[in-house]
Amino acid sequence: MSLINTFRFLSILFTAVAMSAGFAHLFELPHKIGLSREDYLIVQQIYRGWALLGIAVIGALVSTLALSFLVREESVAFYLTLTAALCIAFSLIVFFTFTYPANQQTMNWTRLPENWLELRRQWEYSHAAGAGFYFLAFVALTISLLLKK
Repeated sequence: MSLINTFRFLSILFTAVAMSAGFAHLFELPHKIGLSREDYLIVQQIYRGWALLGIAVIGALVSTLALSFLVREESVAFYLTLTAALCIAFSLIVFFTFTYPANQQTMNWTRLPENWLELRRQWEYSHAAGAGFYFLAFVALTISLLLKK
């Protein structure tokens, strides 16, 4: 397997793992957004250990940036791969701007402050936005592979 194909594989694999976690959040949103304070706090405990998904996110970003460099001579593949890398980077910006602060204010959802409803919306919708960015990254990577000569 060539170096480019290795990084194509890693980019798609890591992006798919990150996207699947994002989609889990997206699909649970309509069912969780209206839960009571007590029920929401209980349900949020299912995410313990999900910080390990950061490995997939960083893997997706690094492998996709490396792939962008490796395909820089292939115009279409380069722009699609760079688009994927930017989408992954935007997902991280959303996470650290909205999701992480909500996690901090709630001590990773072990306590609910007075503004918990606002934090819940911020947390849920930022994860939905992240899922959208991962989906766009996955689509861009897949198209770049399908257009490969």
